[in-house]
Amino acid sequence: MIKNYIKIAWRNLSRNKGFTITNLLGLTIGMTCTIFIFLWVNDELTFDKFNTRYKNIYQVIANRDFKNNIFTDQNMVFPLAKSLETGYPQIKNAVMSSYTSPLQFEYGQTKLKKDLAVVGGRYFDMFTCKFIKGNPKTALLEPNSLVLTESTAKSFFGDADPINKAIKINQQLLKVTAVIADMPGNSTRQFEALSAFSPSDPQVQNAMKEWQNSSYSVYIETAPNPNIAAIEKAINKIMYDHNHDKISTYFTVPMNRWHLYSDYKDGKNTGGQIEYVRLFTIIAIIILLIACVNFMNLSTARSEKRAKEVGIRKTLGSGKKQLITQFYFESLLLSLMAFALSIVAVYLLMSSFNSLVGKRLSLNVADPVFLTGAFIIILFTGVMAGSYPALYLSSFNPVKVLKGTFAAGKSAVLPRRILVVGQFVISIFLIAATLIIYKQIQHVKDRDMGYNSNNLIMLPSTPNTDKNFKAIKNDMLKSGLIKEVTRTSSPITDIWWRSPSPSYVGMPTDSKIIFSGIQTDVNFTSTMGIRLLQGHDFLGTPADSASMMLNKAAVDAMHVKNPIGMEMNYGRRKYIVIGVIANVVMTSPYDPVDPLMVYYSDKGSACITTRLRDGVKPQQAIDMFKKLFAEYSPADVFEYQFVDREFGKKFIAEELISSLTNIFAGLAIFICCIGLAGLASFTIEKRFREIGIRKVLGATVKQLLMLIATEFLKLVLIAFVVAVPLTWWMMHNWLQKYTYHIDISIWMFGIVGVLILLLTMVVVSLNTLSAATANPVKSLRSE
Repeated sequence: MIKNYIKIAWRNLSRNKGFTITNLLGLTIGMTCTIFIFLWVNDELTFDKFNTRYKNIYQVIANRDFKNNIFTDQNMVFPLAKSLETGYPQIKNAVMSSYTSPLQFEYGQTKLKKDLAVVGGRYFDMFTCKFIKGNPKTALLEPNSLVLTESTAKSFFGDADPINKAIKINQQLLKVTAVIADMPGNSTRQFEALSAFSPSDPQVQNAMKEWQNSSYSVYIETAPNPNIAAIEKAINKIMYDHNHDKISTYFTVPMNRWHLYSDYKDGKNTGGQIEYVRLFTIIAIIILLIACVNFMNLSTARSEKRAKEVGIRKTLGSGKKQLITQFYFESLLLSLMAFALSIVAVYLLMSSFNSLVGKRLSLNVADPVFLTGAFIIILFTGVMAGSYPALYLSSFNPVKVLKGTFAAGKSAVLPRRILVVGQFVISIFLIAATLIIYKQIQHVKDRDMGYNSNNLIMLPSTPNTDKNFKAIKNDMLKSGLIKEVTRTSSPITDIWWRSPSPSYVGMPTDSKIIFSGIQTDVNFTSTMGIRLLQGHDFLGTPADSASMMLNKAAVDAMHVKNPIGMEMNYGRRKYIVIGVIANVVMTSPYDPVDPLMVYYSDKGSACITTRLRDGVKPQQAIDMFKKLFAEYSPADVFEYQFVDREFGKKFIAEELISSLTNIFAGLAIFICCIGLAGLASFTIEKRFREIGIRKVLGATVKQLLMLIATEFLKLVLIAFVVAVPLTWWMMHNWLQKYTYHIDISIWMFGIVGVLILLLTMVVVSLNTLSAATANPVKSLRSE
């Protein structure tokens, strides 16, 4: 019996090639999008799950309650991990880690920048890494040990054994003790090499006594079923006992929330990547539903052609269950064919999709998780798409059908219209959401960043460039290519240092302002293109060592009217405020600007920033920089960064979401158009004779087009009324996560409404035109 069902289903599908191809196109697109989203979502949801102790690993973070805001901080003091290792039975292991930073690795003639993290404690007892060479128990036990990832080892040693080979890092020789597999793409902790803090290092010994400055990450591994509240209470007590920290509340975050719930605002978690996981899961379901709705519409559009078949089969003894089963087999067979085509499409497009989302996704058709998902998608699509046609077509009255008195489709008009309205609602939502996301990104990009990022190039500083900075600066300016040069303790696109406010006359006793800080050389404002609101920049005189500049946000937070000449006491040092600069957006462009202190330093730095003269080609300046580095810092790898590109990276997440939304919205709308064409075909099929009569009576093509289009325009209007408040509510909530955001104006929905109307008119007109221009004799010859 099943074999016959499949055979008949195949014959019906192959006999009606136009119907089959149209449905296959819609279902294949829908399933391809669903598979890609499934792969992306699965990668997001499985972040860090390769760690065997995934359920018992936590990171210690803190809410710093300053007067102007609550700042959620991952930076911890160095000795905290060691203190947590002893005396707390619920804590099995505690590990501290530096932040990953690019450092120069040297082996023989090979010099490369690699991302290194320095760790302490039993790191490999907590975090899971696949060892290719070496022993995890002893890999970081000895001082000056170095663990390389597989790709890093190959870049220096090729296929040779790297164990016990020495690599120079920052003028220090480290011995390779192990090689591990590259970190998976869905790992929160990413690095290319690991080394260990040396207990004999004087800097480490001093850091073990430092309970004030927080610059490290601290992770703990708990016993099964831990009492987290008790652990957090213990952490807060340790910190208070050592530094009387009254502004901080320490708490732990489990590993399963590191990636998906990483956003905090005013000390509260506001979500994170999980929002986009939910969004694209919904989009995947919506796209698949749209494809299913199309199948329903196109199947019922063919109802008159299938009516006689149903009538004859019922007359010959077929029961309703048999007919329902037959129609389900047709939809399941079509679903299976579409899925097979979608697998081919996924393999062909995988490389492009990975480039778009910045991941290393792959499709393993033998993976049990994928097979389960494939079964669910095929079954869901087949049953969902085939349910309404199966129940509707199998209910035809054979007597009416064979007598010719059966009016096909009357009982199906309302459900089909509801389905099409639903498609229009989705289309309006997707188009409007895409437009709003685009406007939000442009709104933030157009925000006054406080400096001019055009023609700015940053060069990482080295000990040699710091030693020869004056000569390098003179050579740069003499070249005629460079207008201004300065150097800073951090790039203009980031903040590396935060601290409590310095004290000053008139400072409230309960003041808890958090300040960002940066050290600069002379020509800071002129090089960066920062506006000086009051006072002057550093002049390079001895007095600069006791001078400070503030930004406007700092002056506003301090509630000071005229800060020039004010004395600021920071620790044991006293500074005089010599200038006030405009607010500069250095971190997230979506957040308010932090109060900023700018200090003078003509010693060490993190980067050299140069401003090119107008009209100078960047490559000319880069070639000149290479020559200078070869002369003054020949042992160091030459690198450079364009400031505007580095700042543009802050929009990567939003622009990725915007691109994905654009693509999936476009595909969803394309599938909607197929469904709209199907309903238009059904309507024209039912009114073919009416169109002929109207033509005989003198109706023009334009009048006939409007006659058919009016019905669909009513559906668009209904969908618009439903979609606008729904879209406004959802996107308004999404925008609230940003401090700087647009207001949703009604004209955005007006544009979307016009687009949908035009799209509807085009699709309906193309389908109606052939019937409107046909010879009425064809439709009336049997009357």
